[in-house]
Amino acid sequence: MTRIVVEQKVLKENDRIAAALRARFRDAGVFCLNLISSPGAGKTTLLERTLEGFPAGERVAVLTGDIQTENDARRLACFGFPVRQITTGGTCHLEARMVERALADWRLEDLELLFIENVGNLVCPSSYDLGEALKVVLLSVPEGDDKPLKYPAIFHKAELLVLNKLDLLPYTPFDLERARAHARRIHPGMEILEVSCTTGAGLNTWRQWLKERREAARREAALTR
Repeated sequence: MTRIVVEQKVLKENDRIAAALRARFRDAGVFCLNLISSPGAGKTTLLERTLEGFPAGERVAVLTGDIQTENDARRLACFGFPVRQITTGGTCHLEARMVERALADWRLEDLELLFIENVGNLVCPSSYDLGEALKVVLLSVPEGDDKPLKYPAIFHKAELLVLNKLDLLPYTPFDLERARAHARRIHPGMEILEVSCTTGAGLNTWRQWLKERREAARREAALTR
């Protein structure tokens, strides 16, 4: 019972900070995405392919979370956009307080798009709101098409599923139709995109999706001013 009460207090405080972050993002016209997946599903590679497609001066930044090392931040920083690593030191997810601290000296007014790359984990990150506009879950072909049924919480909460590593379909028993069906069994209204960061398949659709969502965030911010 004590453990449940403590967890509820932690989540309540996290939700308070997340709500404040969401209001700041909305007021500044920043579209914020929380990217969640298993380790190795391809979050960082998808971000690399995304950042390399932006012109210099694009108002985009990345917060990337990991238990140890700054490897992902170094990979992403070479594209010239603001990148900051959040090293959790053992915690298997990012929390709103970590995001708040990482953003302390950043001017949100200078951004339009913020990616938060969560720690590789399909369980714990599903419970922690980071103030994002929405959660995006990645599922890679080598992981198997039954992941939505095994980890329903994150597939229920995510608005977009990115099926990644399509180039590996010929070498695995992964069934795209079954993966889509499983995901929509958990979340009937879920949007689904299919990409390969190796061949580039589907990346233009992903970029168009980002563009449309950013424009919607700008319109919402304009209405609040």
